Amino acid sequence: MLLSLSALASVLLGTASAFEYYTFDGPGSPSCHNVVEVHNATSVDEMVDLVKDASSRGLQVRAGGRGHMWYDTQCSDDKTVIIRTEFVNGISDFDLDGGSVVVEGGVTFFQLAEYLHERGANIGTGLVNWNITLGGSIAMGAHRTSLREDAVVVGGVLALDIIDGNGDIRHIERDESNDDWLAASTSLGLLGIIARIKMQIFPETKVYAMQTTLEENDVLNGDIYKLISPYLTANFWWWPSQHKFHWRTYDIVPTNTSSQQGFQSTFSVTALEAGAAVVLLNSGKISSIPNLAAEAIFFGLWEKPNFHDKVTDEAITEWPVYGWNYDVLIGGLYPGQKPEWEYGLKGYTLELAFPVTRANEVLKRIRALFDAEAAKWMPMAATYRSGINIKFGKAHFDLLGQVTTGTADKQDWSKGAIMFDFPSFRPSLGDQKRYNEAFYINLANTLVDEFPCRPHWTKNTRDVFKRSVKNLDPSYLARFKAVRQKFDPKGIYRSVVGEIIGMYD
Repeated sequence: MLLSLSALASVLLGTASAFEYYTFDGPGSPSCHNVVEVHNATSVDEMVDLVKDASSRGLQVRAGGRGHMWYDTQCSDDKTVIIRTEFVNGISDFDLDGGSVVVEGGVTFFQLAEYLHERGANIGTGLVNWNITLGGSIAMGAHRTSLREDAVVVGGVLALDIIDGNGDIRHIERDESNDDWLAASTSLGLLGIIARIKMQIFPETKVYAMQTTLEENDVLNGDIYKLISPYLTANFWWWPSQHKFHWRTYDIVPTNTSSQQGFQSTFSVTALEAGAAVVLLNSGKISSIPNLAAEAIFFGLWEKPNFHDKVTDEAITEWPVYGWNYDVLIGGLYPGQKPEWEYGLKGYTLELAFPVTRANEVLKRIRALFDAEAAKWMPMAATYRSGINIKFGKAHFDLLGQVTTGTADKQDWSKGAIMFDFPSFRPSLGDQKRYNEAFYINLANTLVDEFPCRPHWTKNTRDVFKRSVKNLDPSYLARFKAVRQKFDPKGIYRSVVGEIIGMYD
């Protein structure tokens, strides 16, 4: 539920009392603190009218998608109107021969994947997890995990329509020599609401997924680029207390390779599984032992494919797995199951991107931080069902993207980036801090201070963003700010992140 009942009543009655707007984790996990209205827009024209109205009343405006947000950084702390885009979800102008389709900003990957599959098409590798809207994923610079193919969602975008701060629609064609495009490519929602997107599409393909267990030293001291770059997409799942990695690879196969229709889910759990996990992980707030036990259990479960047969819903038990592009690369929820957060399995996150050329250094430094805690008899573990996700992104030039190139830090980002994505269980007890909370803070601070890195724009705290600014290119920030001022001269699309990175005087 994105709104409490009192908040919903406030909207329906037209009152202006402020309330919290929640992340997908629900009450207690605010993404905004000072929301006065939430509107479920149903058309682009309605969003235009809502923007003009809010602007005339001196209110801030933020778009709200399907909730790929972990912390209170979505809005500014001033009075804000949320315009939800989820119901602005038309799909049109399908042209497989020409290689494009037009979607409205609230279309989710679920919706587009099903629409395209029925017509023998897909959008390639520019994918992100689960039911995130296309507009939201482009705004935050979302990525898939690939060094061989375009990894960011915007890599497959041909044009954008953005509702600017005056309520006018600006059409922006893909043009990497134009700062308007380079800012819109990862806009953080600071230029306006993404209303329509012209996407590249391709003929539908079958793909395989394969997973191998590697010893930790084989990754830390191995050729990480060589392990990842040959594949359509590939990633690691790291299990630090097990000293092992799962190495997952994907690629295209001929359609007649297998009749299997595999369907992946990272998030689906049964009520029984969730109940057991909540009890075990909550007990890990006061002792490391339950956390170590949980990682061992999760590691064993993750050895097997997290796939079902799409037709029968039967679990697939052997690698490799075969299926259609989106079903295997992303998937969704299994029938009759819910995502983990709906059962109280809430999380904290930290995600930072580093040049892939420094991947070994980064992972070894993280290993040393884990070892230092173990030496103090405070061993740490991964408390997420798939361990620590180590992702990758092919270089893509824009102004605020995690995988952009040519920056002032003089680092070689041209081969792409490695993303350290560390989700962890958020206890529901007491102060909701994790066991040995100081470790997580020290980990973030150490990585930001010792390495060139860039934050994921929705998976970090305000403190991490503040600390990370020194790693961002000042000239790129200045160029982005100039575009922001042109698109939103009154600054109605303000956010905490925009404030931290210096977008407002």
